Amino acid sequence: MMTEADVATRVQAHFGGRVLEAGAFRGQHTITLAPTDLREALLFLRDELGFEWLMDIGGVDYLGYDERDWRFEVVYAMLSMQHNVRFRIKVAVSEANSSVPSVWDLWAIANWEEREVWDMYGIVFENHPNLRRILCHDEFVGHALRKDYPITRRQKLSAPSENILCDRSEIA
Repeated sequence: MMTEADVATRVQAHFGGRVLEAGAFRGQHTITLAPTDLREALLFLRDELGFEWLMDIGGVDYLGYDERDWRFEVVYAMLSMQHNVRFRIKVAVSEANSSVPSVWDLWAIANWEEREVWDMYGIVFENHPNLRRILCHDEFVGHALRKDYPITRRQKLSAPSENILCDRSEIA
């Protein structure tokens, strides 16, 4: 049976000097890579180590947190059901070039998850077929989960679009 530590060892061996950070917190192992290594890492996990399920994609903004060379991270939570093991790949994203390759063609669920990270953090997913807002309305200015988004900022509320409203009699 493979453990998270075994997966971390295999991923580190595969990527060698390209690993930016590696660590574990409360038994949860994580490897941080550059955006150029993302697809290779996820395919390695899926095809070589049996991580068939992309569980989640999330964003992190480290503005003012520490002295790292990148501001953002995109976190990919993977699951191997055959080994009952979870593993995370993080991608270091600089503020100057805040883009990451899309993986929607590898896992369909990535389509909506990448849209959510873009909407909240402004990280662009290259080659995404439909990168548009999913949580905020189309007129929303900025990205609400960035640390530099003003907490007291107020924006115009958007009225629901008529094309998503339904006749209540249709529900009954």
